[in-house]
Amino acid sequence: MKFGSIAAVAAGVFSASAFAQGSVTLYGVMDTGIEYVSHANAAGDHVIRMPGITGEVPSRWGMRGAEDLGGELKATFILESGFNPRGGDSGQGGRLFGRQAWVGLEGPWGALTFGRQYTMTYWAMADADILGPDIYGIGSLDAFVPNARSDNTVVYKGKFYGMTIGASWSFGRDSAGTGNSPGQGTCAGQVPGDANQCREWSAMLKYDGTYFGIATAYDEQRGGKNAAANFFDGAAAPFPIASSGDKDARLQANGYVNLAGVKIGGGWLGRRVESGGSGGDVRSNLFYVGAQYYVTPAFAVDGEAYRVIVQQQDARATMASLRATYFLSKRTAVYGNVAYLWNSAHARYSVSAGGGGTTPAAGVGQLGAIVGVRHSF
Repeated sequence: MKFGSIAAVAAGVFSASAFAQGSVTLYGVMDTGIEYVSHANAAGDHVIRMPGITGEVPSRWGMRGAEDLGGELKATFILESGFNPRGGDSGQGGRLFGRQAWVGLEGPWGALTFGRQYTMTYWAMADADILGPDIYGIGSLDAFVPNARSDNTVVYKGKFYGMTIGASWSFGRDSAGTGNSPGQGTCAGQVPGDANQCREWSAMLKYDGTYFGIATAYDEQRGGKNAAANFFDGAAAPFPIASSGDKDARLQANGYVNLAGVKIGGGWLGRRVESGGSGGDVRSNLFYVGAQYYVTPAFAVDGEAYRVIVQQQDARATMASLRATYFLSKRTAVYGNVAYLWNSAHARYSVSAGGGGTTPAAGVGQLGAIVGVRHSF
């Protein structure tokens, strides 16, 4: 369907509300490329493919709107759908609006929103994680981080004099039962008689100044039927966290600084899974540091290095990623990205977060490279 047709359909569906709200915007990103990954299976074979998920930025389309209610109060909403350009299929377990679907109220006191939303894990890393949701970014070592969102969620965020306070509460983080948070299995909505089952909550404190920023956040997911914990290292299979007393928690601290035209960011993310089942208690520590520099207004170079350690599974990995982006216009860019990942003897991390299917043999390193194009509308 051409863009004009999509716009016409959206206009027809939302014409009645558009007059009342004053603003409804259709937006999106198309991003894909051609990728090479070495040692993409246990036999050591390579693969050349169009990745299933992302290059620099995950592809999506969405609608956002706002209505001025007077007295510095306004109503807001976002509906955002993720999709895979190579096949046109929906992401996030096949959901129509799997990336975001929320409505709320916003005023001088902040914003209170309801629906499917990002948790504070995502927002706390938005500035310090230089590459963000890149195909060779932090998602290769912890796929939950760039996909940290939950269903049935109430979120508050407010910014006061550079300080941002945020919190989220989910009554059941995966009401569709699609396993939409990678590595967490499926954990449906709230179960009668057990308010803790599949519950999620998070909190964030963040400061942004003229030249630097710092942030910390905590995110806790409770277990439930069919829920699981995966450390993505291949050293051990995902293990169940089937009880509401089980938990999967992440604590992080990070920061960034702007110096002489260079942005430098870095941080730490610690994860602890507590399970009464066969998994026991497992901890991991993930460290990252990166930098970005605009050589010219149209040409940017950035890169990031990562180190993850999963103590109880004796698995470690180090990854370095370098990216160059050339902006053909404000909306269109071409890019090249190359990365290498070193696995420890028991680890089987994959360098690519581009849709799975590239797991190496234990202890084997991987080279990944992609060239692609991105267009925003």
